[in-house]
Amino acid sequence: MASTGVTKRSRTRRAGESAYGLLLLTKNVAMGLVALLILAAGVWSSWDDAKPTMLTKGLERGTVTVSDCGDEWCTGSFAPARAGGESHGRVRVDKAVTDGTGDRVPVALKPGTDRAVRTGAAGILHAWVPFGGSLLLASLIVAGGLGLRRTGWTMGLLGAALLGASFATLTL
Repeated sequence: MASTGVTKRSRTRRAGESAYGLLLLTKNVAMGLVALLILAAGVWSSWDDAKPTMLTKGLERGTVTVSDCGDEWCTGSFAPARAGGESHGRVRVDKAVTDGTGDRVPVALKPGTDRAVRTGAAGILHAWVPFGGSLLLASLIVAGGLGLRRTGWTMGLLGAALLGASFATLTL
């Protein structure tokens, strides 16, 4: 009888290989879940400002003339964009989206608050900054933990591009 060259592995070795495979699978699932959690947290954090910035239908839109700035917030008077709109005395806007006192910023008011968010491309990009940061962070886990280097590099570059575009549009 001719030998096929295949030797049967022992039961102990097969069990050890199965346990190692199970550990690898568990590690990959855990890393994938952590990356998804980070991305979901970035979207969740961004959506609070992104929703009124992008979906302005039904919101009061206008311009804020910045009169005073603190550490994180600037305040100013709100002038509605359309005739007959309600004028608000003081509204708050994030300091990062203004150039300081005297700046006129196109905004949309968040319903039920005195907070305004910048509209237009600069406002949309600024609203998605937390998601850009989460892309950068998750890219490290995807590339290093999961071994998906191209996907990790793509995610990291997209996050960096989002952060860079936000910075560029806000400084113009």
